[in-house]
Amino acid sequence: MNIYAMRAIYHFEMARSFRAPLQSIASPVISTILYFVVFGSAIGSRMTMIDGVPYGVFIVPGLIMLTVIIQSVANASFGIYFPKYLGTIYEPLSAPISPWEMVIGYVGAATTKSIALGLIILAVSYLFVPITIAHPLVMLFFLFITSVAFSLLGFIIGICSRNFEQLNIVPTLILTPLVFLGGSFYSIKILPQVWQTITLFNPAVYLISGFRWAFFDVSDVPVTLSLVAIGLFSALLLGIVSWIFSTGYRLRN
Repeated sequence: MNIYAMRAIYHFEMARSFRAPLQSIASPVISTILYFVVFGSAIGSRMTMIDGVPYGVFIVPGLIMLTVIIQSVANASFGIYFPKYLGTIYEPLSAPISPWEMVIGYVGAATTKSIALGLIILAVSYLFVPITIAHPLVMLFFLFITSVAFSLLGFIIGICSRNFEQLNIVPTLILTPLVFLGGSFYSIKILPQVWQTITLFNPAVYLISGFRWAFFDVSDVPVTLSLVAIGLFSALLLGIVSWIFSTGYRLRN
């Protein structure tokens, strides 16, 4: 295993984020703070408790998942797309480094940034609401596996995109609505039975529900089902990445 090559890619991607801290760190944190102010303080004070949890506290896991998912995809997709755009992608492709070592470097950097953002938002949330984490290790595991899975998705999007418009279609038109409709700001138990059934086809429900269980010991779906769902999703993404490198799809041309 070429540790030096993986470390070089990882450090380059991390340095790219530190060169633009306002865009990489400050912007998503400030956006989440606005959610806390609007939904947690202004609206939350007028909402009833959900599953015995105050509304302002209840939305914290959903807001963290929202930021982590969107930023994981954005960091990984831009990280691999710019070498394609600039024509420098052929340097790592022709270097003595395997495709999976290349994936580890790019996805590892995107995962690190997303986990750091999630922990920063968690720390900031303590300024607005009192939070007790029932299962901290499970919370960290969900944070890690979600960051890895959606960084892999972002890596795939970055490779498959031909322009900046395609790069932003999935995060803007698909992922953000799915996360919002996946129970970020509400429990799906309050929906009519028909809509509860329809919502269960939304993969974001399982991520948010499992992550929320780690905080409050309550969930919309069993936590084991959430783990199975994210495991299958990660396996699917790994299969797609393997196929892309075995066929050279959108890399050789």
